[in-house]
Amino acid sequence: MASLIEELIQTLEKENVAYQELKELSTEKTGIIVKGDIQALNDIVEKEQILMTNKIQPLEKKRQECTSDIAMVINRKPKELTLKKLAELMAAQPETQRRLYEIHDKLHTTMKQMTKVNDMNKVLLKESLELVEFDINLFNSARQAPLTANYDKNAYNVGEHMRVSGAFDRSQ
Repeated sequence: MASLIEELIQTLEKENVAYQELKELSTEKTGIIVKGDIQALNDIVEKEQILMTNKIQPLEKKRQECTSDIAMVINRKPKELTLKKLAELMAAQPETQRRLYEIHDKLHTTMKQMTKVNDMNKVLLKESLELVEFDINLFNSARQAPLTANYDKNAYNVGEHMRVSGAFDRSQ
């Protein structure tokens, strides 16, 4: 059992490092969003996907396997065996218990930081999209020409739209 817990701790430490790498990419993404550099944003997203596929997903699978093996040994359901519960069960082994609590706290801190950065990026992206939508609406409304002020004897506007050459006018 000790080797299973040691393997779990090592896997969780590697997973924490991988999540910290992901957090760093997300932090880098914040500056790129502010600059509006679409190509750099695309590159960062690609790096994030590679990190998820090549590091985080295999580590997560390994973590689940370790948890299942430990749960089987101590006759518990894997879904019920959280890291905190496992640490509580290790009261007779204070060093192992300390290490489990330590990695739990590290992972919790990393995830909290990632959530904060991702929430900020979400807000920035939303604001960027709203700004783009505003620019499109402004552009479209600038292309609409006002009516000429021609009225008939009953004071109805009979004027036509004034011609405004658009930004995409081929005749120029």
